[in-house]
Amino acid sequence: MTNREQEILELIKNNPMISQNDLANILAITRSSVAVHITNLIKKGYILGKGYIVHKDSYVSIVGGANMDIHGFPAGNLILKDSNIGNVKISLGGVGRNIGENLVKLGIDTRLISVIGDDIYGSKILEEARLIGLNMQDSLILKGEPTSTYLSILDESGDMAVAISQMDVYDRMTVEFIKDKRHVIENSRLCIIDTNIPSEVIEYILTTYKDIDFFLDTVSTTKARKVKNLIGYFHTIKPNKIEAEMLTGIEIINEDDLKRAAEHLIKKGVKRVFISLGDKGIFYSDGNHMKHIEVPRVKIVNATGAGDAFVAGLAYGYLNDMDIDESARIAITASTIAISHENTINPNMSIQNINLKMKEIGLC
Repeated sequence: MTNREQEILELIKNNPMISQNDLANILAITRSSVAVHITNLIKKGYILGKGYIVHKDSYVSIVGGANMDIHGFPAGNLILKDSNIGNVKISLGGVGRNIGENLVKLGIDTRLISVIGDDIYGSKILEEARLIGLNMQDSLILKGEPTSTYLSILDESGDMAVAISQMDVYDRMTVEFIKDKRHVIENSRLCIIDTNIPSEVIEYILTTYKDIDFFLDTVSTTKARKVKNLIGYFHTIKPNKIEAEMLTGIEIINEDDLKRAAEHLIKKGVKRVFISLGDKGIFYSDGNHMKHIEVPRVKIVNATGAGDAFVAGLAYGYLNDMDIDESARIAITASTIAISHENTINPNMSIQNINLKMKEIGLC
């Protein structure tokens, strides 16, 4: 494929209804030249016929959050209501964006639909996405609006003590906007949704695209309430214990309660349930197999990105046709790697390092 053909194919993928005149204007070439390139793409099999039916690539779509993370690390024990000596680290974040970056590091083509402002943080998010290969060209960029920002204070163990999030910008994502992204969602092998986006947008996506499997990142107990009545539309969900209690109405105290909660969600239509139990591990079920996997104890540097890495690991397992146990072990290992670095995303995340770490911590 020539460079020009590649340019035309990418434009068609992003807007299958684009005209040859529009293609010509964007690329500053003649319409007749566009027609020749399209004919060549049809002959080569990249376009399957009239109407710009393109060959379906294997990629993951994500609809969710992208923001700037600001983390404070105390040098010693965290002292509340006082100024603590320590370090401040600024890194890119947002549940959807974090999952996307982890997936890119695992070798998965990923397209993120999010909302950002046109400020310095938004520009940084877009520039970093370009550098790492995370496709954000379908995201909404709002003029005069601040990009979502997440401020957290960690304790001496690396766990979050308190956080403040400024995420009003996500409310600007509308159903009308997401309708224009139909081609991105519909042509993906898997769509991951996080609950930062408005409930009406989530409902529209879930009820409109019937042939796509959806993964859910619940984000938080409060935000997970948005999908309580839609939970059966998801193929895979990863709530923590408190979120699972909210979604099912079942208080989880022991192993039997975990089984009952998982069964409740499976009966609703969920195919795979992974309930995070913090340092007590993961409980999973698909209706036929269920198990509680203990998590090896490792030093926590920053726990912020653990859940995002876990979901990326689940997606990797799905795309590679792994069974639920294999997927759980990949995901646990990915989260273990995530928490061992001060950045929200561990720069050393890769499938090679996951395989090495699995052997190291005995999860093979």
